[in-house]
Parts: sequence; structure tokens; C-alpha cells
Amino acid sequence: MAHRIRIAASSITLGAVLTVAAGCGGSTPADSSPSAAAGDAAGASSAAGVRVVPVADARRIQEDPPAGLVVLDVRTPEEFAQGHLDGATTIDFYAPDFADKVAALDRDVPYLLYCHSGNRSGQARAIMEDLGFTDVADVDGGIAAWLDAGLPVVTS
Repeated sequence: MAHRIRIAASSITLGAVLTVAAGCGGSTPADSSPSAAAGDAAGASSAAGVRVVPVADARRIQEDPPAGLVVLDVRTPEEFAQGHLDGATTIDFYAPDFADKVAALDRDVPYLLYCHSGNRSGQARAIMEDLGFTDVADVDGGIAAWLDAGLPVVTS
């Protein structure tokens, strides 16, 4: 009987590890969603919808923002303080009330969304899509890719 319990516990542990590991990469399965693919096919820099955009397109969105653009950083307050996109506002993905704060946002304005690598923003993007947001551009690779491209951040 003890042997069966160990096997069951191992199966649960392996399942939990696989679930966590699947969510830790820089891109998520949501990146290949029909809306993301449609955004890429239609020219991600100008197409509305919920989509992943390359850093160059994110930079163009920030430099020539559509009316009402909200730059949304979903990293921790400590990460935000170390450097963020100019004009960004933050909602901590790890906060217990994250989903409630996102649900309170205006669904009809455009968002430029990012985190560190794309994992948290990918999950936030899926939440936003489920809530009916109509224009969310998630920065592919997050602020890490932004910095790798030599683009500026602010620390104020």
C-alpha cells in the first residue's frame, strides 16, 4: 500500500512540475492563438486585437501612440522601480487582486503590455482577452528583449 501512495504522490508531483514548467518559458501556448496569428498576419504594428508584437512594433506603438494608449507593466513594484517603459503604469501580476485590477480597466482603450520575458504578460494577455479587451499588444520577449534591442527605459 505504501508503494502505491508513493507512486500516486510522484505522479502528482510530476504533473505539478510539468504544469509549472510549461508556464515558465518566454512564450506561452497563447502566443500561437488564432488572435495572435491574425495580428501577425495582418501586420502587428497597426492591427487591433489581442496579439503579440515584436519589439520594433512595440517601439513604434510607443513613439506614435494611438489615442488613449495605456502602457501596462505587470512586473513587481521592485522590478518596475529598476526600469520601465516611459509612461508605464503597473499592476503586479503576483498580487492577489491582480485579476480584479485588470477587470476594472477600460476594455476599449489600447494597451501596450509587457513583463520581464513575456511569461506573465502572456498570462495577463489571456486574461484580458477573456475579459473582452479589444486592443492589447503584448511585447514579445518583454522588457528583456526591449533592453536587448538597446531601447530606453526610465526609473522615475
